[in-house]
Amino acid sequence: MTLVDIEVELERRRGVLDLQSIVESAAEFLEDAPAREIIRWAAATFGDRMCLTSSMSDALLIDLVSRVKPGVDVLFIDTGYHFAETIGTRDAVEAVYDVNLINVTPSRTVAEQDRDLGPRLHGRNPDLCCFLRKVEPLNRALEPYLAWISGIRRDESPTRTGTKVVEWDAKRQMVKVNPIARWTQEDVDNYIADNGVLINPLHYDNYPSIGCAPCTRRVADGEDARSGRWAGLGKIECGIHL
Repeated sequence: MTLVDIEVELERRRGVLDLQSIVESAAEFLEDAPAREIIRWAAATFGDRMCLTSSMSDALLIDLVSRVKPGVDVLFIDTGYHFAETIGTRDAVEAVYDVNLINVTPSRTVAEQDRDLGPRLHGRNPDLCCFLRKVEPLNRALEPYLAWISGIRRDESPTRTGTKVVEWDAKRQMVKVNPIARWTQEDVDNYIADNGVLINPLHYDNYPSIGCAPCTRRVADGEDARSGRWAGLGKIECGIHL
């Protein structure tokens, strides 16, 4: 390693430490703040080095963030397995909201993955399929940014109960902002209704949580909202938020 390489690495580490200290103070200061105030803080702190991600289940987060930061980058992971309704929602979002929509794709098409790893990997090894088609593409897409905004909430699953409104994403060495972490489903429904937010039409067909088509089923009355994801596979997360 040359002297220049050492200096670059030291500067990178100093930057990481600075970001971590920002996260610690912001997480405490913003814990009880409204979602829009959390977003304003993120936009003021990170500017164009901030993006948000959306699964296109609805455009709630997109509506919230674009009101604070018009033209914000929105990353959508096009796995190649999405419902047609999800792709339609993505296209509608791009047409309606003041955002820069970035379509993120895996390194292999579905056909190439089937050729290399065998068909229906999602049924045989869903964790690997999610990694190849969701986690790895998102990791690449997030590299230019210092912070990303997600729409996860504490009430969605047991793995999300400890979510902070601002936290350090150690896996990606960047800041993760969760402005609606404290919201309930009732809060979500009220915001969508009050603001005319675009919503994936599959919600009206008993799909309260929408992922890839082969791994998502309708949910019966009384079932948990996420029970239709990876049903029977003992899996509740794709790996993006772990």
